[in-house]
Amino acid sequence: MEISLSDLTQEQRRKLQEELKAKEQAEKEAYAREVETYRDMVSEAVTECFGRCKETSEMLARQKADIRDLFHDALELKAKLYGTKDGQQSHNFISRDGRYRIRLGYNVLDDYDDTAEAGVDMVKEYLEELRASGPSAQAAVDIAMSLLARDQKGNLKMSRIVTLRKHAQRSGNAKFIRGVDIIMDAYQPTKSKEFVRAEYKNERGAWVNVPLGMTEA
Repeated sequence: MEISLSDLTQEQRRKLQEELKAKEQAEKEAYAREVETYRDMVSEAVTECFGRCKETSEMLARQKADIRDLFHDALELKAKLYGTKDGQQSHNFISRDGRYRIRLGYNVLDDYDDTAEAGVDMVKEYLEELRASGPSAQAAVDIAMSLLARDQKGNLKMSRIVTLRKHAQRSGNAKFIRGVDIIMDAYQPTKSKEFVRAEYKNERGAWVNVPLGMTEA
């Protein structure tokens, strides 16, 4: 049977309101306790995982240094036998049975000082003048602009700038050539951290990378 609030006495309504408030307060307190439990769980997990990650990082750093030491004599002998230079970016070492491969080296990262932007502006200014000369120049402008495209880190790719320089030299335009030269003069490549990569051949004869990073494993 349904009961209307109008059927209750004032005292009964007061008690009902008190019960509702008590229930609401209990629910709030229960929620607050669950939130605290969650925060405690997260804090404990973060603290434990951080310790594990730090330990793993230190272990990988030691292993990386040990591997470099293991190949030190081989690198010196390689330089003596084959005339390789200290500036060689990478070295590939393969086991006699051809099953395993260790790669040591570093990557060269494209980077420029701030004067590169002056060169880019000069090239783009020339390209706008070329575009205004007529529709026949659009294809050349599109090619040049694509060579000025930046990578995900916002850097110009030197391999593309080298190609752009060839286009500039063929054009014979002084502004175009000067702009590209400014970009190339601003080039300040940097070396990445030295890497160690381990690979093995699977049953199909393809090289398979052994994941050494947390994001790869």
